[in-house]
Amino acid sequence: MTTAKTPTLKTRGISILLVDDHPVVRQGYRRVLEHQDDFRVVAEADNAANAYREFKSHTPDVVVMDISMPGASGLEAIRNIRARDADARILVFSMHSEAAQVKAAFGAGASGFVTKGSEPAELIAAIRSVARGEHAMSDDVARVLALESLVPTRSALDQLGEREIEILRQLAAGHTKEQIAANLNLSTKTVQNYHYLIKAKTGLRTDAQLVRLAVECGLASLT
Repeated sequence: MTTAKTPTLKTRGISILLVDDHPVVRQGYRRVLEHQDDFRVVAEADNAANAYREFKSHTPDVVVMDISMPGASGLEAIRNIRARDADARILVFSMHSEAAQVKAAFGAGASGFVTKGSEPAELIAAIRSVARGEHAMSDDVARVLALESLVPTRSALDQLGEREIEILRQLAAGHTKEQIAANLNLSTKTVQNYHYLIKAKTGLRTDAQLVRLAVECGLASLT
């Protein structure tokens, strides 16, 4: 009796979950990716909750994930997906390349980080690398991390853990503590405690100062 073999990436192609809150962006990059004979976009999602749901349904080989989304960010989605599947391969695809954001993404469990300013060939190569179980970065991200290692910026953000960074991002986006609690499946009291810890660790006293820090570090925008 012969035993059926599990299809390899080479024979069945690389299945991809594409996560971005902008439909036009997803459509554009879906076309780019599906021009590759070995790529299949099996699902799309527009927020962290849907990303987790689609991951459970499709178990893609690679998740291509934006960080900045309404509600819970891509960082939270990465954390939840990796909690479900420790072998999940997630490539962050973001317009931001600040060292704090990149380190937070890898800390949450990402396998790679490519900026949206990169050439399509860089994104395609990164997806293939991540699918093989390797780590990948676009050239600009690699330069940012190299410079950070040589000349540390000593950002106040470096004092924060990934969950604290996520809560800071949502505070800066104007979410109430109740909304943040709902987005992250936490109690309001827990969010309040994190809020206090963020101020204590950064040495900042007001929410206005926290917003300014978030903007300076690329976690939020004033527009």
